[in-house]
Amino acid sequence: MQQIEPKISPDENKTSNQSRRKKKGKKKLKIFYGSQTGKAQSFAETLAYEYDLRGYGTEVVNLKDYDPEDNLVEENNNGNICVFIISTYTDGQPPEGATWFYKWLTDTAADFRVQKTLLKGFYYTVIGLGNSLYQDNYCTVAKQLDKSLHELSGTRFSETTFCDENTVQSKHGGLEADFAAWRDWFWKKAQPALNGRKVKDCSKKCDGKCACVKPGDGEDGEGAACSSDECSSDEEILFESTSEEEIEVEKDVEKPNKTNKKQTQTKTKPKTSPKTGVVDLEDLGFIMKKAKQAKQKEETGESRQMITPVLRASLEKQGYKLIGSHSGVKLCRWTKSMLRGRGGCYKHTFYGIESHRCMETTPSLACANKCVFCWRHHTNPVGTEWKWEMDDPETLIQGALRNHTKMINEFKGVPGVIPERFAEGMTPQHCALSLVGEPIMYPEINKFIDLLHDKQISTFLVTNAQFPDAIRDLSPITQLYVSVDASTKESLKKIDRPLFKDFWTRFTDSLTELSNKGQRTVYRLTLVKEWNTEEIENYAKLVDLGKPDFIEVKGVTYCGESKASSLTMQNVPWHEEVIYFVNKLTDLLTDYEIASEHEHSNCLLLAHKKLKVNGEWWTWIDYPKFHQLMSEYRNSNGKNTFTTNDYMARTPSWAVFGAKERGFDPLETRYHRKKQKDISGC
Repeated sequence: MQQIEPKISPDENKTSNQSRRKKKGKKKLKIFYGSQTGKAQSFAETLAYEYDLRGYGTEVVNLKDYDPEDNLVEENNNGNICVFIISTYTDGQPPEGATWFYKWLTDTAADFRVQKTLLKGFYYTVIGLGNSLYQDNYCTVAKQLDKSLHELSGTRFSETTFCDENTVQSKHGGLEADFAAWRDWFWKKAQPALNGRKVKDCSKKCDGKCACVKPGDGEDGEGAACSSDECSSDEEILFESTSEEEIEVEKDVEKPNKTNKKQTQTKTKPKTSPKTGVVDLEDLGFIMKKAKQAKQKEETGESRQMITPVLRASLEKQGYKLIGSHSGVKLCRWTKSMLRGRGGCYKHTFYGIESHRCMETTPSLACANKCVFCWRHHTNPVGTEWKWEMDDPETLIQGALRNHTKMINEFKGVPGVIPERFAEGMTPQHCALSLVGEPIMYPEINKFIDLLHDKQISTFLVTNAQFPDAIRDLSPITQLYVSVDASTKESLKKIDRPLFKDFWTRFTDSLTELSNKGQRTVYRLTLVKEWNTEEIENYAKLVDLGKPDFIEVKGVTYCGESKASSLTMQNVPWHEEVIYFVNKLTDLLTDYEIASEHEHSNCLLLAHKKLKVNGEWWTWIDYPKFHQLMSEYRNSNGKNTFTTNDYMARTPSWAVFGAKERGFDPLETRYHRKKQKDISGC
């Protein structure tokens, strides 16, 4: 491997020993690398050695050994300037050692549930290594890395730069030469900042007053890069806000017709703003044509696909694995957490679910509500009846399991993953039918559930209480949830924004049908501060209507700004406020008590007193017993019925409300961050 000599001037070398003793820089240069052949590592070590000789603090980090979930949000607290040097491997994939970092970052940036200010104050620059002969995949990892960091409010300290192995196309004659040229440029940019001085943005004009500007630079001697220490020290530090090249990572939503060359040259996908979805005027005709075709299909009774090309591109970008034409699966962040022994979700605390063995999916991405706190920001389809093409349940189950286990398999070799849990995670035992949309809308939902039970997979289904007939006809499942987002007609309309005109009748009828189910039932209350937290007496009346076994009360999760919602962080209640609400509600309910708590999820559980046996709570589930009872039920054609108490299990002491663990399993390892930022989204 060719060695790169550090570029140090004689004057700098003369004083490097004194500089190393003093470590004059107020900021440290932290250099991350992801390498397949060792080239990125060599570049990172060269850069660090060069800056160390100049007397600045440096640190080189292999992304293979770095845990972004624990450490990335802390980098800005330490005043570091972070440089990422990363190559693009086969088919546009990251180097093997950087796979976990890359996956975590892209998933986090795409997740609506994560605050987009997560990396505010984080200063970075990205260097991509690649070969432009591979046109489609040239430095795609660096491009996406830069994009994801920026979407989480990271600030580009300097332009994203690409070093090209193709000597013909390379700006400076090859990979090493491109990197050497960048180092020269970056030194001028980094030196003032590392010294702790405040410098002007290099993209701003300095009016020719700085020593770095020479006559003839820019227009009339103005506009050159300002890297001199003579820059005014009282100016605010400003940074680059654009990359060297436009980042294009979104997939085409419409492929050209290859059989018609003329059409191939002229037909392109409509251009839309990634943030607003605004369509260019020149593409309006294309959109209108598509809309007309869709309307013609509807008028002729021809079924349409639920997932349109645009929606497919959007969902896949967010990490969803789509199945057929209306279903999807995604890996829950708690599944990832428990794979690494870092705790499970609230269902683990309340009901004994093994989070690393839980699959989150839905057979229907469509919904009949447009709730203000929707994770999807209302980009999923809506409807009051099934009017789309329908895939058979076998296809959906096979696709869900295949995609789920494929995502689990990506954690093989990830730092901290417990081998035993990784092996267990490849065989899901629980299914949360709560990913997005309204799963009970799927016409074959009973067959879908039966197939899961055949595989000894427990079922947890959530419905928005707008389909009472579907609730009535639903086969027994492990646990049935109804979202009770408000307690009056007016507040329900305001919060859930239902499509049905008779939404309140449907809502109350759904709760009545819930009271007739023999197995475990749950009310799920989402508290939105200043919206529905003052309706305690009305909630108590609704509890009497549906008589659920459990009531989950959770503070709303802020999902970021959206034109479809006016929610802000001010609407998120503190955990103490949720406890206060629950205590007030309990005072009005003679048959319920607070049974459990999951502080991390800002969630509490009220349980019916029938689940308290000899002073001990039995909120957990005996899963083998449930599958045995379910088998007997089906073999007897529904004659051998069973109830909640037939498959309950004792709640461990750490999961009971009032325990010092506050709902965190003591067998897990809890990680605390110095700067508390909510990245859970749960």
